[in-house]
Amino acid sequence: MSAGESIIEGIVPADGQRLDKLLAMASGLSRQRIQALLAQGNISLNGKPVSQPSFKPAQGARFRIVVPETIPAEAVPQDIPLAIVFEDEHLLVVDKPAGMVVHPAAGNPDGTLVNALLHHCALNGGGQLSGIGGVARPGIVHRIDKDTSGLLVVAKSDAAHEGLARQFADHSILRSYRAVVAGHPSPSSGTVTGAIARSNKDRKKMAIVEEEPGRTRGKHAVTHYRTIEPLGPASLVECRLETGRTHQVRVHMSSIGHPLLGDPTYGRVAAKIRPYLTAANFSRQALHAAELGFIHPVTEERLQFLSEIPADMQGLIDGLRY
Repeated sequence: MSAGESIIEGIVPADGQRLDKLLAMASGLSRQRIQALLAQGNISLNGKPVSQPSFKPAQGARFRIVVPETIPAEAVPQDIPLAIVFEDEHLLVVDKPAGMVVHPAAGNPDGTLVNALLHHCALNGGGQLSGIGGVARPGIVHRIDKDTSGLLVVAKSDAAHEGLARQFADHSILRSYRAVVAGHPSPSSGTVTGAIARSNKDRKKMAIVEEEPGRTRGKHAVTHYRTIEPLGPASLVECRLETGRTHQVRVHMSSIGHPLLGDPTYGRVAAKIRPYLTAANFSRQALHAAELGFIHPVTEERLQFLSEIPADMQGLIDGLRY
């Protein structure tokens, strides 16, 4: 095995199905990634190379996947406007608009928050971003979805990055979201607990999976919610994250029957709500990272920031209210 490569081995979990589908389910890799690895000769069954995605192996066959090291492309500075609410030599806090991806990745090579941050730091003499996240994700300690707006903290030094990462790991960072959900949660406040992992049925989605000590394949996740205001057929709620998992608020609120309005992945919009989305010209999930609080990892000062609900989401709220 070459340096940087990783090996995934296991047993084919079922028979009568395509190899690419079975290996995606068993490995956690996307089906497209499996197909590429098959074409590269990086997958074997019972010790023999296999290359056909449509091949249907027998249940119990042993597979071996060699995953080459991923070498991310270096992000380049781009002159993209940023709303910076706090900055010092160690970190900065950004109010990200909906529609902006946080860091470059497949399908989004530029135009991201990272590209904008690199330009900002170079132009304003603000120094560099932390290198811990790698060349494609400098300074990035946590993320919010492309179509979610709101507050994000970014590390400019490795010391700040490490200190912030510890606070995220021990769940001491305050993260509060505002969301518009379908219906009226009952009870009006509560806690949703459920481990989150990538869905076996759709690799682009996350899902709640059974949580058993030592057995769950997901990550423990906890969301505390409270209703702020009923809005006709919907509700404005606050969601405070005890943990921070991919799509956590969206998955947890959908799991209790109150998906976010405008969410194309986790919520089917009821017919009575569609006119409100159309009237407000609202086409994203109604989710905003409104509060962020943490201990400055260098100065040890307590910092807390608030972000007003953006105009597009406020327009949706106003329309539902009246």
